[in-house]
Amino acid sequence: MKKIMFNNKYGLTQAVLEGRKTQTRRILNPTMLFERLNTYEGWTKESIADWKESCKDRLYKAEGEELKEMLDYALEHSLYKVGENVAIAQRYIDLVNNDEFYRLCGIHGMPLECIKYEKGCKNKMFVKADLMPNRIRITNIRIERLQDISEEDCFAEGVVQQHGEGTNGEIYSYIPYEKPLYSTPREAYAALIDKISGKGTWASNPYVFVYEFELIK
Repeated sequence: MKKIMFNNKYGLTQAVLEGRKTQTRRILNPTMLFERLNTYEGWTKESIADWKESCKDRLYKAEGEELKEMLDYALEHSLYKVGENVAIAQRYIDLVNNDEFYRLCGIHGMPLECIKYEKGCKNKMFVKADLMPNRIRITNIRIERLQDISEEDCFAEGVVQQHGEGTNGEIYSYIPYEKPLYSTPREAYAALIDKISGKGTWASNPYVFVYEFELIK
């Protein structure tokens, strides 16, 4: 089983577990579309960087049938597949009171007294998918430009509405009941994706995989 990580700092893991977040956007790496030619020992950092930039340039200049073929290839080779169950990565230390976690540890031969010595105790990057008690099922996958996100999809990404003096008398945030606050759902999501993926991500408007999912209960 594969696992998927959601950002804890901005409340996204909790949003998934509460059923508020049912979509996630992951940036499409253009290098997945092209093989590096003439590879040999001794590639310099500059030449690898040039190859990566070339891949990006070819994707973003593509149009029509060429672009369709690229995006179809990317969908075919997506990390996650429609219908697949995926484990939500959580630190072992955050699951100490979860009965299902203990049950899974027993099934997979993970002695509870050993958990504190595992890398996954405090870093969910290293947790074992089979030990994760919470899972999602991928229901749909598509590729689009990041700024094509609709207001409805902003909410599916975890943006929340609060009462205030924004557009239509409402304000929005990406963490419930916390600041910063924004006047539209898109502004809130744009700020969130820049926090998660790096400053300037929204402005660069990359192609992204849009994974729609449901929480398995």
